[in-house]
Amino acid sequence: MADKKILFLAGDFVEDLELMVPFQALAALGYKVQAVCPGKKAGDIVRTAIHDFEGDQTYTEKRGHNFVLNADFAAVNTADYVGLVVPGGRAPEYLRLDPRVLEIVREFDAAKKPIAAICHGPQILAAAGILKGRTSMAYPAVQPEVLAAGSSWSAVSPGADNSVIDGNLVTAPAWPAHPAWIRDFLKVLGAKIEI
Repeated sequence: MADKKILFLAGDFVEDLELMVPFQALAALGYKVQAVCPGKKAGDIVRTAIHDFEGDQTYTEKRGHNFVLNADFAAVNTADYVGLVVPGGRAPEYLRLDPRVLEIVREFDAAKKPIAAICHGPQILAAAGILKGRTSMAYPAVQPEVLAAGSSWSAVSPGADNSVIDGNLVTAPAWPAHPAWIRDFLKVLGAKIEI
């Protein structure tokens, strides 16, 4: 799978686990994973945020790690990739303002290439206009945007550990869903894993 590339859309204060875990898991399975951020190039960093569920009315946020980008945003050609990953955190709220980010999402969707989005990542999908008539999920606070974009809402399990597939789209509510979300993304990618 080394010749199969997967693109990650990242930005400052992307959720730490939602970037690092799928990035490393997909790389361990042999995919060539490339993380990009508007206005940045390979070797630049994005700062991550760690979101946790500690019994408050919403998640808490702490400073995460520095994540080194390994590709240039300006050089992205969606034809070079077999799939797209859109992590959550705070990054999606401003990444969705970048016209090229939205174009990238639309190009993947138009080509029916697999797209995996988690937590606040569906904010970008909504802004790109690809959720109409689909079924998806996100972090519950993003539900109004998902519904306003024309998507049906798939119920989030009490542990936020489920995901939903709709065609080429795989969505999930938060990092506790990694086992389901990554597994479903691999299904949509058509991955064959032998252990």
